[in-house]
Amino acid sequence: MTMNGNSAGGLGHGYYFEDLSVGMEARYAKKITDKDVLAFADLSGDVNPVHLSDDFAAGTLFKKRIAHGFLTGSLFSTVLGTKLPGPGCIYLSQTMKFRAPVYIGDEVVATLRITGLDTDKARATLACDCAVNGKTVLDGEAVMMVDRRTPRQ
Repeated sequence: MTMNGNSAGGLGHGYYFEDLSVGMEARYAKKITDKDVLAFADLSGDVNPVHLSDDFAAGTLFKKRIAHGFLTGSLFSTVLGTKLPGPGCIYLSQTMKFRAPVYIGDEVVATLRITGLDTDKARATLACDCAVNGKTVLDGEAVMMVDRRTPRQ
């Protein structure tokens, strides 16, 4: 994968600010695997045994291992960076409220919807939701800086 301006992982540029409208929506679904949890623990350094030890997790209110909350939350970034607004946008902020655990083997569906557009600053606000079997497990709001098709003078 080259990042020389000619190829951004093969995705090209995402939406420009002028192409966005309130109500636009995109989603991404991912089944959370044991390999994902182990890789996230290694990458992040979060080796909390509730994520990694069956024995430890059995003694918690969850009764079995759970995925890292930020692993689930990273699916928001997947949608933002690859679909809506897509390649070229820049994260400015993200709120997250964890509502229910995500277990290994769960399929998480991240759905993001544009709720506001700030024309002066070229910012998009998006409602973010991750759900398992239709039940919200994580929600929040993202604010993104989005390229204009033509720079303002």
